[in-house]
Amino acid sequence: MEDLIRQDILNIEAYKPGKPIEEVERELGLKDVVKLASNENPLGPSPAALAAIRKNLKSLNRYPEGTCFYLKKKLAAKLGVKENNLLFGNGSDELIDIILKTIKGPDAEIITSDTTFVEYKICGAINGFDVTAVPLKDFTFDLEAIRSKITKRTKAVFIANPNNPTGTFVNAKQVADFLDGMPRQVLVVFDEAYFEFVTEKDFPEMIPLIEKKNVIVLRTFSKAYGLAGLRIGYMAASEKFIGYAQRVRQPFNVNSLAQAAATAALNDKKFLKRTRECIAKEKKLLYKAFLKLGVWFKDSSANFIFVRLEKDAGKVFQLLLKKGVIIREMSQYGLTNYARITVGTRQENIKLIKGLDEVLNSK
Repeated sequence: MEDLIRQDILNIEAYKPGKPIEEVERELGLKDVVKLASNENPLGPSPAALAAIRKNLKSLNRYPEGTCFYLKKKLAAKLGVKENNLLFGNGSDELIDIILKTIKGPDAEIITSDTTFVEYKICGAINGFDVTAVPLKDFTFDLEAIRSKITKRTKAVFIANPNNPTGTFVNAKQVADFLDGMPRQVLVVFDEAYFEFVTEKDFPEMIPLIEKKNVIVLRTFSKAYGLAGLRIGYMAASEKFIGYAQRVRQPFNVNSLAQAAATAALNDKKFLKRTRECIAKEKKLLYKAFLKLGVWFKDSSANFIFVRLEKDAGKVFQLLLKKGVIIREMSQYGLTNYARITVGTRQENIKLIKGLDEVLNSK
């Protein structure tokens, strides 16, 4: 079989998703398992999105509208961009792939961080790019170091802002300095999957730059809008780039239920407000608990917290599983003592705190 497989694929480590609740309950014979591993919305989906899904169930025998017409119209108005500045995908993962397929050239490279969303590296390698991974500085993207690595081979830079898994962000001044004089052949992709959770006033506004700079912004309905199971995200870019990317996009790549749910979710301002308030409040609870437990953490601009544990995070992960709590240990990033913990509901967070206390203080 290996003779049929691309040799470079053999060196790629597949993405490892967070362990599903159903799998843990089945394997360990548990009930009421809490999943705090994949940065999902703990409040579930918007009620308006659920109503839209029910309304559209009878039309599942039909192919979806290929251009996301109604969603695109509503989102363009919300963002203050043209409809031709938007392209939707089956989650941000597909959009990353579309971008890379659109810009691929011979002997090309992309640059990102060594500790960020691993799909940049995986998707880059799958699409035949050399991937340069620059170390973080204080667990934050080091834009100066990235700038120093740009060569004539560089086609794109991928920046998660806020960064996953560390929850840190690069501010408006850092981004402005980074983009100043950026070579025209370099596309700078800002992945803002956690944008809706950001409260810092110096967070950069990237959408206004999509026609002025070589900038693409990625966002998703998976996190704050609670639609991770429907897989829908979008990119905002120049009309010209979107036109080229449309040639790469697969037809009907966003299903009809995802389109309907996302359109309705945009209207549900109460749900988004409740989500933000929940995350802000519960994050404070977890910060306080971590301080009491002696767990180091990084202040987060997202809906998760990056922590360092005194014990091997893989072992802590396994012990917490037995207590019905799923977190995300960071061994795939080469970080043996670190974990990423999603902010949950009060009940979920209390269960996490109790479990951590027992695991970390056991001999």
